[in-house]
Amino acid sequence: MAFGGFNDNQQAAPMADINITPMVDVMLVLLVIFIITAPLFTHAVKVDLPTAQSAPAPEKPETIALSIDRAGKMFWNDAPIAENELAPRLIAAAQKQPQPELQLRADKDTRYQVLAEVMSLAQNNGLTKIGFVTDPKNTQANK
Repeated sequence: MAFGGFNDNQQAAPMADINITPMVDVMLVLLVIFIITAPLFTHAVKVDLPTAQSAPAPEKPETIALSIDRAGKMFWNDAPIAENELAPRLIAAAQKQPQPELQLRADKDTRYQVLAEVMSLAQNNGLTKIGFVTDPKNTQANK
């Protein structure tokens, strides 16, 4: 051992020499591993890759901003709309290709029933892309 024997009563101090044999063994093993694996890093496989033509980027579908204020009044792209005009507009929007995304913007005091009715109406008329827009500046955590 590097610190001397347990029953060694002849020496008063522990052995001061460092045993570096295990370290040399580990270093030699690492050296052999690196010598064997180094040629594998420089060896490259030549692959003849095919060339491809990219298709033009698809058109971005338009977005429809449907805003609802706290009184339940609706605005289609910032223009006021009556409740009876909403269904025909949703049907016309659902038939467009590519289908536009409906972005719902509701006042925080809007009743959930109004939102649920609008979402149900949109889904029943064929709109599948519905999103919610929020304003992160007016959250309770920032006040």
